[in-house]
Amino acid sequence: MTDELAPHGIDPTIPSVARMYDYYLGGKDNFPADREAAEAIIKLARESGSDVREMALANRGFLIRAVRQLAESGVRQFLDIGTGLPTQDNVHQVVQRVAPGSKVVYVDNDPIVLVHAQALLADNSDTVVIEGDLHNPAAVLKAAAPHLDFDQPVAIVVAAVFHFFPDDDEVSSIVATLRNALVPGGHLVITHSYVEPEAGEPDKMDEARGVYSRSASGSVAWRDRETVRGYFEGLELLEPGIVPAQDWRNDDPYPVPGLAIGGVLAGVGRKPETT
Repeated sequence: MTDELAPHGIDPTIPSVARMYDYYLGGKDNFPADREAAEAIIKLARESGSDVREMALANRGFLIRAVRQLAESGVRQFLDIGTGLPTQDNVHQVVQRVAPGSKVVYVDNDPIVLVHAQALLADNSDTVVIEGDLHNPAAVLKAAAPHLDFDQPVAIVVAAVFHFFPDDDEVSSIVATLRNALVPGGHLVITHSYVEPEAGEPDKMDEARGVYSRSASGSVAWRDRETVRGYFEGLELLEPGIVPAQDWRNDDPYPVPGLAIGGVLAGVGRKPETT
């Protein structure tokens, strides 16, 4: 897209992480500033031996597998927070192929995401998109409540979002609020960027933070396995636990050199039955 096509209220000169992610996946719903910032991240990652586009694809592949398997296991309600721009095989398309009538609520705070998602979902009565900001998780849950029955199992999906929240305590608090909204049989699905121990290059990571500091998100953070595992406190982690996204229940695993030193960690936790 060109700057002239920006909807009212959008400053196309400020990069958006949703539109940068769209660019990583090969989408076209992005502006020159998004592409410039995305290319800067791609270059920094390449110089460090990583591949951001492969990270985005691995994250997307995990998300599709995870929600499909949850639908196959009987989950019929999904809350996708920070959904990003529509692409192929969105959550509602995957789960409703498995179980027609499954309810899906998308949440985002990017106006362009909201416009595109609302257009995509105009004829789907089982799926809605609402505006919300994960910095206030209680408000997100309240806004979703008219569309989902939180007395029944819900799968809450937060994919590739928390690494844009630099405050560890805030992320822990947000996750606790989301976990507390689950009833037995509900699930929490999380992906998060990481770098293998000893593989991070501080200078490159600082440059990447600088790029993201000029975006609407304002920052980026990498967290390790133990930190991500802690987000599932009180939940039963589905096998294989916290692993690189491309390795989670993948029937066709593939070695990707660009993901050897880091990428995206993924996990799915289930709220156990009370005894």
